[in-house]
Amino acid sequence: MAFIINRSKKEPMSEINVTPFVDVMLVLLIIFMVTAPLLTVGVQVDLPESAADSLPDEQEPLTISINSKGEVFIQEHQVTFQKIVPKLLAISKNRTDTRIYVRGDKTINYGRVLEVMGRLSGAGFSKVALISEPYKN
Repeated sequence: MAFIINRSKKEPMSEINVTPFVDVMLVLLIIFMVTAPLLTVGVQVDLPESAADSLPDEQEPLTISINSKGEVFIQEHQVTFQKIVPKLLAISKNRTDTRIYVRGDKTINYGRVLEVMGRLSGAGFSKVALISEPYKN
């Protein structure tokens, strides 16, 4: 005598539902895309415009920013005018061939930017460049 077993129960799914995973990943992607430009340099500087070509980047340069109040920052950290060179030498491990970008607010006195660049040049840093916004027609 043969017994017939009627299975009316549903079998468990063996696949993973990836839709929630994709939704979460898209939200994270959007969050990172929005916040990434804000993380580049934390000091707010209104740069002047220039028609000069941009310099090629071989390695990550050090950035010195001078805001509209005349305060000097290395990357995002504020430093006094007297401690610029010792801090840069410590960061660059005494290598004076490190590329340094100087970002000066367009409302600041040009003499303040020259003071900072003169101090860098006097310390032996040879690769110092000014940063500006691209010229808009």
